[in-house]
Amino acid sequence: MNPVRRRRLLFVALLVLASGVVVSLVAMALQRNVAYLYTPAEVLRGEAGEHARFRLGGMVEKGSFKRADGSLDAHFRVTDGDAQLAVAYTGILPDLFREGQAVVATGRMENGVFVAENVLAKHDETYMPKEVADKMGMAHKKHDVKDAAEPTP
Repeated sequence: MNPVRRRRLLFVALLVLASGVVVSLVAMALQRNVAYLYTPAEVLRGEAGEHARFRLGGMVEKGSFKRADGSLDAHFRVTDGDAQLAVAYTGILPDLFREGQAVVATGRMENGVFVAENVLAKHDETYMPKEVADKMGMAHKKHDVKDAAEPTP
């Protein structure tokens, strides 16, 4: 192999190697920042992981919202119709946040309570995020199939 071809081959090999390193670094960075969506039932079954950061989607349970006067600490429960999960959030809630409405919160579990870093509320009366609607629909289908399989006394 002559020196020109050897230099070109070395250049192409280094270019491929550098591209591989860049793609690997980007993939690792994206994986670390991914937050999967789970319903309360999935979280309580342990599908979300013990200390993983994830998104919790569902409806704010009616009668569950509590906030002390003059405090930014909010406590409420999110439900998917099958299970409820307590949520703690410190900060200003969105204007459209209210009981009985869809919500998506990002955070992690701590001592059996979902500690939210960010809370998003739906934007009108008829909208529910597609991911949340799909997850809640799947949870209800599983629940209906399980109920149908159990014999009635």
